[in-house]
Amino acid sequence: MAKKFAPVFAGLLISCFLVSAQPADNKKDVIKWMTVQEAVKATQKQPKKMFVDVYTNWCGWCKKMDATTFEDPAIVDYMNKNYYAVKFNAETKDTIVVKDKEYMYKAEYKANEFAAQMLNGSMSYPTSVYIDEMLNEIGPVPGYLTAQQLLPILKYFAEDIYKVKKWEDYLNENFK
Repeated sequence: MAKKFAPVFAGLLISCFLVSAQPADNKKDVIKWMTVQEAVKATQKQPKKMFVDVYTNWCGWCKKMDATTFEDPAIVDYMNKNYYAVKFNAETKDTIVVKDKEYMYKAEYKANEFAAQMLNGSMSYPTSVYIDEMLNEIGPVPGYLTAQQLLPILKYFAEDIYKVKKWEDYLNENFK
């Protein structure tokens, strides 16, 4: 009786192996995160604004933003097209070099000097920092943001609307 089912069992095993060996067709797009150094180098070759996600390993809201906001297809698409996206751990002990200035970890901040500078000393996580094509900081936006909250902010800075319109006016004209 066992011999009778052996070919069926072998066929099932081979089928399972073939199905599991197939590449996943439903692979979703993700944000192309870079280091600060990679983004600086990229913007020197092809100018584009930088979006810096300043986080810490212990920050629950940072993890929630990673799992929700940064997984949203509209955010992923817009971010990849319009920004060099940087993940920056505020507590990194690595030395960061931007515009020939070295930034190091400072125990008194419990953070890297680069994070302290970008956040204007207000060490709040997560914080999104926007940097222009010339590597000048546009400004930080503190706090957890949903995809619906983040997308208008991304557009406001990427499309240079911030240069001609106040944030409140932009919101009132476009999101009421």
